[in-house]
Amino acid sequence: MHILIVEDDEVARDTLAEALREVGHTVEVAADGLEGLSRAASTALDLAIVDRMLPQLDGLALVQSLRATGKKLPVLILSALGEVDDRITGLRAGGDDYLTKPYHMSELLARIDALARRREAAEASTKLKFADLELDRMTRRVTRNGKRIELTAREFQLLEFMMRHSGQVVTRTMLLEGVWDYHFDPQTNVIDVHISRLRQAIDKDFDKPLLHTVRGAGYSLREDE
Repeated sequence: MHILIVEDDEVARDTLAEALREVGHTVEVAADGLEGLSRAASTALDLAIVDRMLPQLDGLALVQSLRATGKKLPVLILSALGEVDDRITGLRAGGDDYLTKPYHMSELLARIDALARRREAAEASTKLKFADLELDRMTRRVTRNGKRIELTAREFQLLEFMMRHSGQVVTRTMLLEGVWDYHFDPQTNVIDVHISRLRQAIDKDFDKPLLHTVRGAGYSLREDE
């Protein structure tokens, strides 16, 4: 993992960095809150370990600033402030975990592993895959056999719905309620038009069609004819 340590105590910072490198992590360090915020915002990181009491910008303000920009970087807050209210404040500020000083290195390493597993699970839940078709909800990226496919916002929603129901017959009613949020049929060809455009996008340049019309029933995303 690529980990950022934001800690103003040089001895504590170096000790932690050395321990993390010994178990195989890549480590960057920052000595104050502003430097830490800059590194966290501009570097591709897997985790940040942030001391709460920092010069220039305190740890809670750093985390709040990250969250305000939409940054989802997991953050472990370290602090000598260990009362229940202190921990609650840290978590509500946007911290993913809170560990009080002094701490055992083995516990810190275990918490890092737990945060890594949580992040992997969260990332997996944002990605959908069917056959050679892949959709990433976070980046809004769609590919088939590695080739990028450009979709409109509505086509993306439609494909996501179809992928979540792959192998099933999806009716017009299901599409109207799940994609268009209509609880009635407006008696237009809006679904047919978007299905046609989506089929053109994901099937036209590939050998095997995936999006099929089931006559009298609806549509299905499947590999067989």
